[in-house]
Amino acid sequence: MCNPTSSTLIIIFLFTILHSSSQQSYLTPITKDNSTNLYTLSLYLKTPLQLTNLHLDLGASLTWVDCTRRYKSSSYKHLLYNETLCIDLNTGIYGNCFKKPGPGCSIDSCEYFPENSVTRQTAIGQIMLDSLAVSTTDGRNPNGLRPIKDYVFSCGNTKLLRGLPNGVTGVAALGRFNYSLPFQLSKTSSSSSALFAVCLPSSTTGTSGNGVAFFNTAGPYYFSPGIDASKLLIYTPLILNPSRGTVPIYWLPSSEYFIGVSAIKVNNKSVKLNETLLKINESGFGGTKISTSTPYTMVHTAVLKAVTEKFVAEAKSMNLTATENPVKPFNVCFPAKAIVNTRVGPAVPVIDLVLDKPGIYWRIFGSNLMVRVKDVWCLGFVDGGLEPRTSIVFGGLMIEDNLLQFDLAQKRLGFSSSLLLKSTNCANFNFTSQN
Repeated sequence: MCNPTSSTLIIIFLFTILHSSSQQSYLTPITKDNSTNLYTLSLYLKTPLQLTNLHLDLGASLTWVDCTRRYKSSSYKHLLYNETLCIDLNTGIYGNCFKKPGPGCSIDSCEYFPENSVTRQTAIGQIMLDSLAVSTTDGRNPNGLRPIKDYVFSCGNTKLLRGLPNGVTGVAALGRFNYSLPFQLSKTSSSSSALFAVCLPSSTTGTSGNGVAFFNTAGPYYFSPGIDASKLLIYTPLILNPSRGTVPIYWLPSSEYFIGVSAIKVNNKSVKLNETLLKINESGFGGTKISTSTPYTMVHTAVLKAVTEKFVAEAKSMNLTATENPVKPFNVCFPAKAIVNTRVGPAVPVIDLVLDKPGIYWRIFGSNLMVRVKDVWCLGFVDGGLEPRTSIVFGGLMIEDNLLQFDLAQKRLGFSSSLLLKSTNCANFNFTSQN
């Protein structure tokens, strides 16, 4: 029989083990591909574990990986069409493969439509399960890899990789879907709900380090020199778009992240807009979403015209005159020699996105607005046409060096505005392991 002291130590030890397993937090590094201006998330997949680079897609439902080229693993499993998991995925499709059996090729399989959200191309791929591993974290450093059995994803093919960042073999899905990466990681911790944060690195802050994604933790998120970015967050509701979009599984709601922009200001001057364009209609058209699959912000033609006219007028008040021939695809450019660089990027008019309440706004500074093209700085907004599905699509540039927290339980987005204001950036997370 154990004496009281030994019993107490055992109870404390067991409590510590259980508590730590129920509060597991993770992180993955993010890099920027300068050839596409898109982002790559890195994790470990297969047995033995292999470093796997995937395009970070905020709006995708289910991770997919190219299974047609050198997919080797001793732990992969196919999913049959009549298994409970397939029914829960609700893909509505199944099929057979009559080629040589292997990864992505089996009979009576559960299938899915993997999508390349850059080119809008889709394919049919079989659902697989395999081992995954990601780093745990305390919010300050990575603390070693944790293996996760039976990660669910879809097979894609090599053709579907066109237009994605160099070196990726698929897409990491971070969207609002029960089997996206954040949701599956949340199921590994008994007390966790689907909550994650991303901090995209920039190619303009003079650093070449990694950005970071955090999973299963509301903070802390520490960036050198000791800045906890979770303390900087302002919150606004996440809005569910009833439309699925271009993927053929039309009976599921959109997995993309929408927020309610109610007004736009330039240097605190209101932009006159057709407010119906800012709202999502019953067919799912309109509104504002956040995307990591477009480098620049895409805007409805009417909204772009109103915003750029106000931006040019406010720039004139700062002694900045737009060039006569802007560099395509941009509509407004300024001579670089006329613009002073500041801690938050080029000194140009700031844009405020007024959100669900008049006092809640997202301020966008020059570093997230302007694109350097040779001897000019251009406003990084692109014409999305007169009938786009979404009126405003925040591209990657607008959210670089901003911490964004997606709290799917409370249906809200937390945003920090530019971390450059605090003399830090998304590449300042310390990836040195403490183990």
